Amino acid sequence: MVTQEQRKRQLAREKFLRQQQRRTAARRKARMRNSVIASVLGVILVGSLALYTTGVLKEDDKSNASSETTPSAAPTSKAPDPCGKPAAGKVKTATWKKEPAVTIDKSAKYTMKLATTCGEIDLALKTSAAPHTVNSFDFLAGKGFFDHTKCHRLTTEGIYVLQCGDPTGSGSGGPGYTIPDENLKDKSLKSNVYPAGTVAMANTGQAHTGGSQFFLVYQDSQLPPSYTPFGTVSDSGMKVLKKIAAAGAQAADPTTGNTAPNATVVINKATVTKS
Repeated sequence: MVTQEQRKRQLAREKFLRQQQRRTAARRKARMRNSVIASVLGVILVGSLALYTTGVLKEDDKSNASSETTPSAAPTSKAPDPCGKPAAGKVKTATWKKEPAVTIDKSAKYTMKLATTCGEIDLALKTSAAPHTVNSFDFLAGKGFFDHTKCHRLTTEGIYVLQCGDPTGSGSGGPGYTIPDENLKDKSLKSNVYPAGTVAMANTGQAHTGGSQFFLVYQDSQLPPSYTPFGTVSDSGMKVLKKIAAAGAQAADPTTGNTAPNATVVINKATVTKS
């Protein structure tokens, strides 16, 4: 005959076993859930990296902004802003319906000076190899198109560039016209690498869609030869770029996908000079 005390002990044992079974099942579900989450995150990270390395230099198309915007590098730690305050003035909003006629001297040397809040960046332009591009920059700089504009994108992983030239600061702006691709077989582009110091055109991912946006390469970057290389950065200009890059980038804007530099990079004045 089972006593009352023995029955209590039996019920206690059964309760303990049920608790153990529930805990074991819960742990098993948690392991399965974590495994699924890890797999999904892995897919997202791989997919984001693929998009980032192939598309971050696209110049966003206003009519198709969602497809042109691409993930950017993860934000780096916030550092003190190494740049000064922008000069007084407003961004100009003029646009033109067609590319300006080529009026530059293709046999002459042209340079471009970007007087920025972070220091001067001097560029030697490849006039004979990219005459349409250099002519467009000569035209736009003469109109004050680049003055007071922000450099809106800094990439710090996979490719290493500072992107500028958009008066809207969003990645979707331009002069209203496009120019043809040029110099895509430049001898400096080896093994699909744009070397540090290269200045090249951004585009929408399609041929002959460059406008006014351009990028400055501050570290060798693996890219397909689809972006017109039209200049090189001076040694002093590279020091300015390195300073900007060292300050890091912000988190990607959820609307545009841009990773803006932490540094306040504004082109106070852009000047193209024939020498």
